[in-house]
Amino acid sequence: MHKVERIASKLTSIISAWPEVESVLSCEASETDVLDPYFALVLDVYYDGAIPGRDERQSLYDNPGAFETSSSGEKDRFFLESLPIHIEYKHASALENVIGNQFDSMLVFGSSGTYILHRLVNGTILYKRNDRIERIRESLNHSPLEFWQHLREVNQQKMEHCLSDLGGAALKDDRFFYFVSLSGFMRAFVSAIFAANRQWEPSDRHMSAALLALPILPEDLQGRWAQLLQTDGSVDPERRYQIAQLITRSVFALEQA
Repeated sequence: MHKVERIASKLTSIISAWPEVESVLSCEASETDVLDPYFALVLDVYYDGAIPGRDERQSLYDNPGAFETSSSGEKDRFFLESLPIHIEYKHASALENVIGNQFDSMLVFGSSGTYILHRLVNGTILYKRNDRIERIRESLNHSPLEFWQHLREVNQQKMEHCLSDLGGAALKDDRFFYFVSLSGFMRAFVSAIFAANRQWEPSDRHMSAALLALPILPEDLQGRWAQLLQTDGSVDPERRYQIAQLITRSVFALEQA
């Protein structure tokens, strides 16, 4: 972990020298043991204006191994001293727009849930040029109840839609559409539950443990969730569809935090 801290400090020093950068945060994946398959040093860079282009960034990072950039130019991935590095560049003004629009969930989240805000609220601040990031964090920590209720309703509607598809696919033994529908159902379900608890969603890598640790959960969720996740053939498609129906009913009956 000393190696991780040293590399994080080096990268932060390089990035914070760019005048457009307002803050640099490290994310939960950076706190995982380096021997864990999920480990990566993940940095979120919040800026306004324009940052150096791909080639210049690669040079500033001392031409690291396996350097690649997303087509949008908003993500860099590479290796430094054998450690995987992920850097994401985000416009700070976009976050203020979310708050200015009364947290309109449809503006930013799409199918990714609220993980982007989880990273912002829970990330470790490695650098800040001003107090803007802390003001945004404070606003997010006091997000209105109406936002959470709307977010929950949207995802409950997605659950119902995916549940209907799941039932049809189970009856027709359409395995591909069945698993697509099951995946959509489970993703909408966890988003609805986190919204009911008024909590931001963690990474999908850590979702199962975080889900079961929530203070407000539907009845018998642990056993039902375990059956949805079974991959040994012990739960057939029709039975899994029935379990999904039970979960849906229990979610709709759940009280809002």
